[in-house]
Amino acid sequence: MPIRLCFGLFFGLLLTMPGMGTASANTSDALDARSIAPPHIEQAIPEARLAGQGSFRWFGLLIYDAQFWVGSQDYQASNPDTAPFALDLEYARSLNGEKIAEASIEEIKKIGGFSDASYDRWLLQMKGVFKNVVKGTHITGVFIPNYGARFFYDGKALGEIADLQFAHAFFSIWLSPKTSAPALRKKLLANAEQR
Repeated sequence: MPIRLCFGLFFGLLLTMPGMGTASANTSDALDARSIAPPHIEQAIPEARLAGQGSFRWFGLLIYDAQFWVGSQDYQASNPDTAPFALDLEYARSLNGEKIAEASIEEIKKIGGFSDASYDRWLLQMKGVFKNVVKGTHITGVFIPNYGARFFYDGKALGEIADLQFAHAFFSIWLSPKTSAPALRKKLLANAEQR
C-alpha cells in the first residue's frame, strides 16, 4: 500500500517521502505458485492465492516487502467492491504507529476525493488501530466488501474500521492508478485478475 503502497499501506518512509521510492525487481519478487496464504488471510479470504508481490525501497534502503492476496473471485480493478482481498506488508525497519497513521492520511489526501471531515475521522480511527512496528513485523489489511477494513499484526487481530469509504481510500494508496508507486502497484496486481 498505495505511495507518492505506503503504500506509503502502513507505512513508513514511503509515506513520508512521496515519490522517492522504487519497487525493486529481484528474484524474491517472482510469484511462487506454491505460496500458501497465512491462516489469518485464508480465514478472511477462502481460496486465497498470491496475486502479486514486490519490495519497496527508498534510496536503495528496503522499507518493506508487500504481498497482495485475492480469493476465488479475483480482484477487479474496475469494480473492487466485488470480493475481499488482503495486502500484507513485512517491515524492514521500526516505525511509530501514530506516524504510520499520519503518513497514511497524507497519501490518501494526495489521491483525493474525500472531505476534510472524513480525513480527520479516519486519522483518529487509524491512530486507535495502528501499533508500532519493528523489523520483521507483518501488518495485514483485509478489504471486506460492504463493510470496511480489518487489520492484523503478525497474524493477530489488530482492529477494524467499519467504513467502506475509508477502506477504498486506504487501499488506494497502493492500488489506485494515482499511486505514487506505480511500479509496485503493477507488481501487486500482476496476476490479480487471472485464475
